Amino acid sequence: MPLHRISTFADGQTLLGLWQLTESVEELLAQVPAAADYAALLPAGRDPQRPRQWLAGRALVHTLLPHLPASAPSARVRNDAATNQPFIESQPALGVSLSHSGAWVAALLTAEGRVGIDVELVRPKARLLAPKFLTETERADAGDDDVKYSLNWSAKETLYKLYARRRLLFKEHIRLDPYIRQENGIFTGHLLTEGAHSQHQIQYEHLTSDCVLTWCHAR
Repeated sequence: MPLHRISTFADGQTLLGLWQLTESVEELLAQVPAAADYAALLPAGRDPQRPRQWLAGRALVHTLLPHLPASAPSARVRNDAATNQPFIESQPALGVSLSHSGAWVAALLTAEGRVGIDVELVRPKARLLAPKFLTETERADAGDDDVKYSLNWSAKETLYKLYARRRLLFKEHIRLDPYIRQENGIFTGHLLTEGAHSQHQIQYEHLTSDCVLTWCHAR
């Protein structure tokens, strides 16, 4: 099983898991409970990697659940019809966030609060699309750093998942403070929604030379 790592945070109730995907759909189905149910929900589409990535996310959740206090490891992962955000069927109070990019699959679970996580391959495309999702200040802060453009995209995805509602515009409703990029660290993001302003600490990691990871936990 290509489980890269499981990280347990200081509160003992929050877990981060990373998976490097090599398995086939059939091999992944052998690693989840209620395999027939998951097989019936496999996403369709032109991308042949999508069903494997989707299923690996569920397998990763089931790997993490036994490490979380008072969890039900066999409980199924579902997606909310309104927001498409994942949740645990028999334990909807648990916070769950999933992400995948290339061969990387990430999951963040908590027994208390809300979570968001995103993993992204570093691509020049993020810099090209930056005017659509970053403010002028954010673009100036990123400069000519392709890794930082992908990191900023990932951070905004993370806060979007944390908010868990639709109609959130990356450029207008999610703002990032300037920061000096390192291999890992923390910077500040802001959600500006419905007349409200919330501030969040986004943790990040330059996972490999071509991949970044961001996550956030809010109580």
